[in-house]
Amino acid sequence: MSSLSPVLSHHDRKLQQLYRLIGVPLIHAAALLAFVPYFFTWTGVASAVLGYLLIALLGINIGYHRLLAHRSIGCPKGVERALALLGVLNVQFGPAYWVAIHRRHHQLADAAGDPHTPRNGFWRSHLFFLFPVDDDTDPVRLTTHYAKDLLADPFYAWFEKRERWFLSTILVWPLYFLAGYAIAAIAGDPDPVRMGWSVLVWGVFVRLVVVWHITFAVNSVTHIWGVRSYRTADDSRNNLLVAVLAWGEGWHNNHHAFPRSARHGHAWWQVDATWLVIRLLAAMKIVTINNAGPSAAARRRRHLSRPRRTRR
Repeated sequence: MSSLSPVLSHHDRKLQQLYRLIGVPLIHAAALLAFVPYFFTWTGVASAVLGYLLIALLGINIGYHRLLAHRSIGCPKGVERALALLGVLNVQFGPAYWVAIHRRHHQLADAAGDPHTPRNGFWRSHLFFLFPVDDDTDPVRLTTHYAKDLLADPFYAWFEKRERWFLSTILVWPLYFLAGYAIAAIAGDPDPVRMGWSVLVWGVFVRLVVVWHITFAVNSVTHIWGVRSYRTADDSRNNLLVAVLAWGEGWHNNHHAFPRSARHGHAWWQVDATWLVIRLLAAMKIVTINNAGPSAAARRRRHLSRPRRTRR
């Protein structure tokens, strides 16, 4: 591709606005169907838990974040694209735009221009940054500036054009219904339609909302509450609760101090489930680790003499 400018257009910006203003509220509303007894089955709940583990951890934490955004790990192109496809299923924008927002956040963390700093308000950082398309979140401006490497690959450029990442995800949703229906039919369940709807509601909409708010808590909560172990120019903190819920992403001060590290948990007790999965994948020769973490000397140079538990 000789030029990146034709990849995204004003029309793509309008489609992005429609997704933000219509898609996000509708998915939240659909998740509320989980409170209707008809849609509850343990199979549906299991589909949500499995998706939270596999699709979120592999797709967002490893695929979008530690692989595409920071290149902390490497892998064959086929594996990279498979992880990116799992990331797309989390409906957190296409790979290039997600990476662009994240890279801009690191460049301007908690300063003017940060797309989701809590200094502009908790809810702006947690959710409302999705809605206004301004200079800090404009998909055309950010993606062409911060994700040129991804847009140069036709695979990633295809997803960004005309919001194809979202359309691709919607096309997958009926498969959840069919999977639930098939499971019930094979098990001899007299109402396979109910099982189909249950897997769709829980496996898609409940999972998406839960994963969204856990992911967005890294943007908001870990820049307000927690422990600062390292000197950084931003407000990042390590938050145990977010680290547990987000499979290690909550060791956010560690991450901001050493953003290219594939390992976010530094102390022995800072469990980083994503790092453990990366190590497993590396042992299986599926990925290679480009940056396993800072040396002890590098950590000492940036370490605060007394880690501070703070609230901004």
